[in-house]
Amino acid sequence: MTTRRGSWELPISERELSSLTREMEQAHQETLPAMRAGARDLAEEIRAGRGSGRAADAGRRRFLLGAGGATAALVLAACSSGAKSDSSVPPSGSPSASGGQYTGDLQVVALATALENQAVVAYKATLDAATAGKLGTVPPAVANFVTTAMAQHADHAKAWNAVLTGAGKPAITDVPLSNQAQTLQALSAATDVTTVAKLALSLEDQAAQTYLFATYNVTSPAGIQTAASIAPVEAMHAAILNYVLGQYPVPDDFLPVDKAASPSLLTV
Repeated sequence: MTTRRGSWELPISERELSSLTREMEQAHQETLPAMRAGARDLAEEIRAGRGSGRAADAGRRRFLLGAGGATAALVLAACSSGAKSDSSVPPSGSPSASGGQYTGDLQVVALATALENQAVVAYKATLDAATAGKLGTVPPAVANFVTTAMAQHADHAKAWNAVLTGAGKPAITDVPLSNQAQTLQALSAATDVTTVAKLALSLEDQAAQTYLFATYNVTSPAGIQTAASIAPVEAMHAAILNYVLGQYPVPDDFLPVDKAASPSLLTV
């Protein structure tokens, strides 16, 4: 069943999309306690000067071998799509240090915060464009998904910012990423739902893969736990956007990390 709105056709029914959005919000609410607890523990580790060395490496191995890391990886794999994401978002860049005020695991935290803020800005721009009639008639179920996803990204950013401020670093309230200007330009040029959905999918794929990459590359067990609690929700965002685009999410044995963002994107 499809829902026609002007010249654009929603590949699934609005009822189906609304149901998927409710399931996404339920999953998000279920992850909030673990996400917030992980963020508190991570801030404490950083304040105490932990998060590196043999003890942290052992903690990381225990976590990755435990249910948390395994579950995150499986959920991410199940939510991924066999279709290629649109390339509207500029390349993530090769892994390297940004050389800014955030170092070590805090650099990963800063990157995660910036990516969450980028998604919030993108979804807010989408809602503004829809309200102005720039995208044609947008089905209410699509607007509801956008609003819900935007709020979830804001929750994630708040958790990561709590880590930064708890470690004595400034919160990140804007989008200090070198690709943000190009992302905003792409959003501004969009004139239909399909274009903004493809752009949003690129951002969601990047965020989900960045979190998966982080679970294997940060030194703090608490940091790994926080990333692993958020990653499946980001992957659900991507899966639903695939449905909106008429691309059935095909389960993969392993989620790739070729679209993961690099700290080199940070401009702080």
